[in-house]
Amino acid sequence: MRPWALALLLVAFRTGGARPPAPARNVLLLLADDGGFESGAYNNSAIRTPSLDSLARRSVVFQNAFTSVSSCSPSRASILTGLPQHQNGMYGLHQDVHHFNSFDSVRSLPQLLRQAGIRTGIIGKKHVGPEAVYPFDFAYTEENSSVLQVGRNITRIKALVRRFLQSQDERPFFLYVAFHDPHRCGHSQPQYGAFCEKFGNGESGMGWIPDWKPQPYRPEQVQVPHFVPDTPAARADLAAQYTTTGRMDQGIGLVLEELRQAGFHNSTLVIYTSDNGIPFPGGRTNLYRSGTAEPLLLSSPEHRERWGQVSQAFASLLDLTPTILDWFSIPYPSYSIFGTKQVHLTGKSLLPALESEQPWDTTFSSQSHHEVTMYYPMRAIQHQQFRLIHNLNYKMPFPIDQDFYVSPTFQDLLNRTRAGQQTHWNKTLHQYYYRDRWELFDCSTDPTESQNLAPDPRYAPIFQLLRAQLLKWQWDTGDPWVCAPDAVLEEKLSPQCQPLHNEL
Repeated sequence: MRPWALALLLVAFRTGGARPPAPARNVLLLLADDGGFESGAYNNSAIRTPSLDSLARRSVVFQNAFTSVSSCSPSRASILTGLPQHQNGMYGLHQDVHHFNSFDSVRSLPQLLRQAGIRTGIIGKKHVGPEAVYPFDFAYTEENSSVLQVGRNITRIKALVRRFLQSQDERPFFLYVAFHDPHRCGHSQPQYGAFCEKFGNGESGMGWIPDWKPQPYRPEQVQVPHFVPDTPAARADLAAQYTTTGRMDQGIGLVLEELRQAGFHNSTLVIYTSDNGIPFPGGRTNLYRSGTAEPLLLSSPEHRERWGQVSQAFASLLDLTPTILDWFSIPYPSYSIFGTKQVHLTGKSLLPALESEQPWDTTFSSQSHHEVTMYYPMRAIQHQQFRLIHNLNYKMPFPIDQDFYVSPTFQDLLNRTRAGQQTHWNKTLHQYYYRDRWELFDCSTDPTESQNLAPDPRYAPIFQLLRAQLLKWQWDTGDPWVCAPDAVLEEKLSPQCQPLHNEL
């Protein structure tokens, strides 16, 4: 026997033979559409969400997770790039007349994963572009299918997930299931109800989703968030939202069962979150906590010691790209979007939170548009219990989107305001429309964010600290609005923010 063969034989005896390779790591990202904290996992006892509750028992449950922008396409682009909307270029909604897109040179998560040999798939609502920036190997979205079928029909979603997981492709995978529930549909498909809660329920003209067992709720059963008017109209709206959330929850259960049946449950990082706040007053399109706080469940099969634990550490949806890259051990590339300034992720990997509680206590948010006509740029920072919001366009009324305008909740609010009746809301419509330039809240003593502390000299030190941190983040992320509204950005001059003397 040759010496090298004998050496190999001895090693085999010492190690008990060759060890099987460790299973490839995978990622499953589950995204709700305008979802909130309507789940047992977040202490809402009025709604039944057994799938999310079960997932929470196998996850770290984040209590302080925030989106970086409270709008659909900008949030999804930020999730898939790790860059805020003002840096990746998705300033507003992607579809139809709005037509916002990320910059052509942005390096997105699906691009980076594909280049590293990871198979990518998306099922459901994509709502970002261009295609060259957001390519997926396997895609069933509104671009090639009915968004109702791939985003709300949980039987169809189950079948597509099975097709993806049963592929003969043995590469590690990233599968992104973007539900269209519980988004409103009163503006686009009113025949199915305010939240498409009738779609697929088996009634005449509604179609039938075989795997869905509809759960109706009565208005008196729901829990009304503090930022939503407590009226019969709003309660009926919330009841419809609950039914649609229940459909998504059952869909999540089906997807996780497909993962288990395919044998990937012990090698897959599962993430559940939502893109922005719920579509009610103070929710979606607002940078208040009520518009930016998100559910976030992080379930790792390799970190069972943290399962079921609640984390107070601050997390941002800007953290998801660095988290997923870290899970796959993929470095972030060195590149620039414009000129020579290098792009750097300001988010962090959340994987350390799977091992121990982390001291993270700051997140940032940036919004410019929702619909193309809704120009109301805002920048915000949440640091510990304090939230500072900069409303750049503060002399204009806060805009209302078409989807929300026709909702029963807002129409009732309008009618009550016009008639001089009680709105059963924590503010007036005038206060909602017209905001101060700077809003500072202490969420520990003012969880409803009702008392603006920015003008109070006693809070000047914390105001200046947060303002400086926010400004630094804007410079670090190349925010074109960094000098607005009282100066103009001139990069070749010094200082770069040149005053406008516009009396603001």
